[in-house]
Amino acid sequence: MPEVNKKKIAIIGGGPSALFMYKRLIEAEDKNYDIHIFERKNKLGAGMPYSEEGASAEHITNVSDNEIPEIVCSIEDWVKTNPPLATEFKINPSNFNEYKVLPRLLFGNYLTAQFGLLLDKAKAEEIDTTLHLSVIVKDLIYKEQLNEVWLKTDNETLVFDTVIICIGHNWPKKFEGKIDGYYDSPYPPSKLNLQVNHPIAIKGSSLTAIDAIRTLSRHNGYFDKDEKGMQQYHLNKESEGFKIMMHSRNGFLPAIRFHLEDSHLQNSSLLTAEEIAENRKLNNGFLSLDYIFEQDFKELFKEKEPEFYHQIKNSNLEEFVEQMFALREQEDTFELFKAEYLEAEQSIKRKKSVYWKELLGVLSFAMNQPAKHFSAEDTMRLQKHLMPLISLVIAYVPQSSCEDLMALHKAGFLDIVSVGDDGEVIPQQNGGIIYSYQDKNNKPVENYFKTYIDCVGQAHLSYEDFPFKSFVEDNTISQALIKFKSAEIGKSELDKNPEKVIFYSGDYYLKVSGITINDHFQIVDQYGAFNKSIYIMAVPYISGFNPDYSGLDFCESASEKIMESISI
Repeated sequence: MPEVNKKKIAIIGGGPSALFMYKRLIEAEDKNYDIHIFERKNKLGAGMPYSEEGASAEHITNVSDNEIPEIVCSIEDWVKTNPPLATEFKINPSNFNEYKVLPRLLFGNYLTAQFGLLLDKAKAEEIDTTLHLSVIVKDLIYKEQLNEVWLKTDNETLVFDTVIICIGHNWPKKFEGKIDGYYDSPYPPSKLNLQVNHPIAIKGSSLTAIDAIRTLSRHNGYFDKDEKGMQQYHLNKESEGFKIMMHSRNGFLPAIRFHLEDSHLQNSSLLTAEEIAENRKLNNGFLSLDYIFEQDFKELFKEKEPEFYHQIKNSNLEEFVEQMFALREQEDTFELFKAEYLEAEQSIKRKKSVYWKELLGVLSFAMNQPAKHFSAEDTMRLQKHLMPLISLVIAYVPQSSCEDLMALHKAGFLDIVSVGDDGEVIPQQNGGIIYSYQDKNNKPVENYFKTYIDCVGQAHLSYEDFPFKSFVEDNTISQALIKFKSAEIGKSELDKNPEKVIFYSGDYYLKVSGITINDHFQIVDQYGAFNKSIYIMAVPYISGFNPDYSGLDFCESASEKIMESISI
């Protein structure tokens, strides 16, 4: 019998996205694959967030074992087979709690171990896998006539039938290294092992900012417990001028981790693919954001929380968001943070969800995949109103991080200020920055900081930022665009924002970040044709069409969609 040619597949990146994609491939019914995995580091699984590139000993996950999609084995089972490692991270295997968050570096070790188990499984089933560790992919070239993808490294050019781009976080440097005291990101955290005696400016108040705060605070003082068991902070003598000032667009801190009724952001009452398709059919191909908001959010309260449903049933999306923000604006930021911390503690203790927050996470996850089918009008509403609230609520700040922040604030070494949409960071040639903004009384403020750290989180990277330049030059990829439903509104937006709106082939389009993809995460070229050979689940480069950053849940769902297409 003649040997069947194996499909040659390259996975670019070796982090969590690649882990889930590899799992799909080796567990598929058809295993006739020759798989190559390219990773710029010498370690698989951990990616940036769970390795030394993104975490130190003080950093913890905002998810627990029970919330993680199934890989090979649970963290609980894995920890029991690795007692020395568990001891190193102060975990007791015999008393493991699947509901508790974990040290990020420990979680990274777990993901690496899971990748190893998958490699063992592939070997046992004779699925060819070649690892290219400590290898940087320099470029990708699509040879349309040959239906091949050429992959270039420093040393060789390899040819593949299918390429799946799974690269993760990317923190481009603009001023770091050029302006003293200026950091474009807090990663790797080792660069923030700074002992300082002056105030530090942080841009943002997200989990990224909290990472930086945990590192900086431990290099300028220490935490302990008072006689009541409350966290408190003490400053080192060498750091007398130390203080952290967070600068946030709205002056809010993110919401705190609580008990999730459904830990995997699923809900049996969510709209089906058929219902979404029917709505698009009724709306000239557009999916209605209001329809999603009503059906995948408001309607879900009828049975579980009828009282809350009664409060919001007549509110549209904008009114609901305004109500939620208004509640936060009524209280001092840290007093609200303390109240939410107590609410979250009760939620965890009673194993009872803060339901509206959980369903906001469900909504975000549910609309992520079909978001590319919103009109430009709805996309602008999503960006302006709903996403700011979602990003605030689904941060799920772990309790120990909250305790650090509250102790720092109580001791007078941490504060937050609202800088609005017009806050500006002005780098200074002699070092540091000036933070310019208007205060709540519309009075201009300009403060100098010797040390500044941009902590807004992973930026949504543009089409021009795409790392494989031949794809850009050959029109293999295209700028992500979302069509306006109304030509009148489109023209008006073009007049106001010519950099964000274009007129093309008789229609108006909103430019969004990243590149165009279809529902199976296949790239789409300049002529609107999807590529059967090239897939991408690198979130920073597809965030215009996939606005939700849901971590491992995204990896699981995206890899499923890609596998459906590969298997055809």
